[in-house]
Amino acid sequence: MKSPKEISIETKILNKLSKYEPCLKLAKYLIDDVELQEMQDYANNVSIKRLGFNDHGPVHMRQVANNAIKMLNILHDFDIQTSLEKEEIGTFEDSLCAIIIAGLMHDLGMMIGRQSHEQMSTIMATPIIDRALQHVFGDDIRRKVIIRSLAIESIIGHMSTRKIHSIEAGIILIADGCDMTKGRARIPLAINNAPRVGDIHKYSANAITRVKICHGERKPIKIDIEMSQDVGFFQIEEVLLTKVDSSPAKEYIELYAGIVNQEHKCYL
Repeated sequence: MKSPKEISIETKILNKLSKYEPCLKLAKYLIDDVELQEMQDYANNVSIKRLGFNDHGPVHMRQVANNAIKMLNILHDFDIQTSLEKEEIGTFEDSLCAIIIAGLMHDLGMMIGRQSHEQMSTIMATPIIDRALQHVFGDDIRRKVIIRSLAIESIIGHMSTRKIHSIEAGIILIADGCDMTKGRARIPLAINNAPRVGDIHKYSANAITRVKICHGERKPIKIDIEMSQDVGFFQIEEVLLTKVDSSPAKEYIELYAGIVNQEHKCYL
């Protein structure tokens, strides 16, 4: 059974894709895929119960996909081309398909463990990617190869440990960093009481009350983060900024963060 939160984010994803038939068909296929759902659920079990980390399961992966779709749509609104469009090898819809796949599968490697999980994610995701692209694009081999390659770049690059080169992969990198609100830490904080390595991530995420992604004023994409305590600055300065700095989409981002009812600091 899916949680109300999963269903809510799925609705947002599908609404954002209503104008793009192939993307909508792909997202519906992946959202309804039973094997992918089981993999996301098990990845979350390993992450939270075995390793004591934040949510890396179905809610998180849906939220990253939702964030990425929103950001790519904003760039499109500003007539900023994706890498596939600039290179005249693919369409905006192809770029959207790649980030849908990457968002919904980037943390599947957590089924194995934290170390090099982004590489494990590409291994675990590839059969599902192939199956999904066959469902949507049939015998269009060229399109399937391009979207799969871009999706895998986005998955393997989401930890900023590997150099990435496309705007699409850069958007996934930032979208992942933006999922930092207290909901990600709620279950780990409830069930893991003993001190463990990585606790700072739980406590800092628990201080983040809101992350707003919208059209920017100085740059196309504005990210505005609000927190209840200053421990939340760890999440911005050590996690999100590291990802933004490594992203080919950095030039399109303006970033603000601050405590509730205080002036927000401009980082970018």
